[in-house]
Amino acid sequence: MKSKRIALVGLGAIGQAVLDLIKNDSALQVSQVIVSSGKEDSTRHWFAQHRPEMSPQVASRLEGERPDVLVECAGHGALGTHVVPALRQGIPCLVVSIGALSAPGLAEQLEEAARQGGTQVHLLSGAIGGIDALAAARVAGLDDVTYVGRKPPLGWLGSPAEDKLDLRNLKEKARFFEGSAREAARLFPKNANVAATLSLAGIGLDKTRVELWADPTVDQNIHYYEARGAFGYMAVTMQGKPLASNPKTSALTVYSVVRALRNLVSPLAV
Repeated sequence: MKSKRIALVGLGAIGQAVLDLIKNDSALQVSQVIVSSGKEDSTRHWFAQHRPEMSPQVASRLEGERPDVLVECAGHGALGTHVVPALRQGIPCLVVSIGALSAPGLAEQLEEAARQGGTQVHLLSGAIGGIDALAAARVAGLDDVTYVGRKPPLGWLGSPAEDKLDLRNLKEKARFFEGSAREAARLFPKNANVAATLSLAGIGLDKTRVELWADPTVDQNIHYYEARGAFGYMAVTMQGKPLASNPKTSALTVYSVVRALRNLVSPLAV
């Protein structure tokens, strides 16, 4: 199968980990890396130090040779800045920052851009599993979906959880949020992408219920959800290790990106 030229948006912890995993895959060529304006030189220096075998074009926007696919690993702001224009050009996009779609109208904007370009935007499963089953169950009709997220207290640093809990000295597990998935994704954009993913696969951002906990008895990110509907009942628990370079991110998020990329070039896609 023909190799794919990849435009990678973002070179943070997720982007670097993706590069680590595909560096020896000849069918996946990172031809462009898109970073924030002003970070181009430091990014080129990073490649010279850490990935001298790679020589992608580095820029602050999509330019030059057209890629076969664009992969967003940069955070919520990248969807409007980079993903929407790429879709309008007919470039398929893989999106990690699903929580951004809690913003009113953004999901519709992505759909319209993909329609204009005659392409697709793929929302990656990230840190959670069972998305295929949940989306299939939606066909028959879902009655309710509830998600519970638990992380070590320090995994919530930098979020509104700090306003309610002493995260550095927490001794017992504590729930600090209960509400809709839309509100969870808005308040915890770096931590609650899973809730948004479940919502978009299931019954929507406003009907999906979410609980978020800080738990000093765990050392991993734990995602649990249950769904009921015409199909029956399902419950899924994921106990994922955080990314070593960023404890707020599940390592499985990186693996979901790599899986999606390899499916583009594999004769047998699963």
